[in-house]
Amino acid sequence: MKILNTFLLSFIFLVIFIWPSVSLADDLQDGFDAYLKRDYNTAFKLLKPSAEQGNSKAQTILGSMYEQGLSVPQDYNEAVKWYRLSAEQGKPEAQLFLGFLYHDGQGVPQNYKEALKWFRLSADQGRSEAQLELGVMYGYGQGVIQDYSEAVKWYRLSADQGHAKAQYSLGVMYINGQGVTQDYKEAGKWFRLSEEQGNMDAQYNLGVMYSNGQSVLQDYKEAAKLYRLSADQGHAKAQLNLGIMYLLERGVPLDYSLAHMWFNLSASQGNQNSMKARKKIEEKMSPSQIEKAQEMARSWEPKKK
Repeated sequence: MKILNTFLLSFIFLVIFIWPSVSLADDLQDGFDAYLKRDYNTAFKLLKPSAEQGNSKAQTILGSMYEQGLSVPQDYNEAVKWYRLSAEQGKPEAQLFLGFLYHDGQGVPQNYKEALKWFRLSADQGRSEAQLELGVMYGYGQGVIQDYSEAVKWYRLSADQGHAKAQYSLGVMYINGQGVTQDYKEAGKWFRLSEEQGNMDAQYNLGVMYSNGQSVLQDYKEAAKLYRLSADQGHAKAQLNLGIMYLLERGVPLDYSLAHMWFNLSASQGNQNSMKARKKIEEKMSPSQIEKAQEMARSWEPKKK
């Protein structure tokens, strides 16, 4: 539930260029501009007076600066203070961020009910991230009685806005028949929408569906393609399955070295099945093949989606 710096920076961009514009004092606009340029010292100096005078946008940015330690020592208590001031004015982004801090117990005692409250306020204003978090909390029963139907409701609202993780989560609900009638075809639809945005969990799950022929024609080539997309991002189970595809010559040419490499990468993340598979395949490999596979594993780097 951590808030990524890229997400916060994207939010700031929206604050300045998407939110309804008002006549801003020069210092306030200059502060926004400085933040976008990552001149955080100048941004803090210019934005703090506006935040103290009640400007909710400046308050939210100050909260993010304290949360991330940008030009100021990282201070979750201060982040909570500024997010709350903005959230109480009804700003959905601040409500979302305050919800995260309550969920994770940063700057405040961990309190799922309080997190749920702020996520709901943000979600009711259409924030897809908050809708996703509400779905998670209902799905796991955090701060509320577990309710799969309610989880599906919030996942769908977020997924309909194009949120990749919500699309994946909704697909999982259809696979498991939680809150909805089990429907592999509908699951595949949502996994596909999510995987097209680079979600490695959706890529893996859709790969499994093509491997097993669940609601789609069995297609090992498509399965291997999807496993690779997920494995390239570091998904341990996808790495294991891709190794198996190379071992069994399913959708890809037979290649013990590549199979070993993927087993090795997956095993390095603690996957027990990959450890067993790596040991087993070594019985079929020459020392030079094993050395080649180990070198490929050492040179491998995850790809960003």
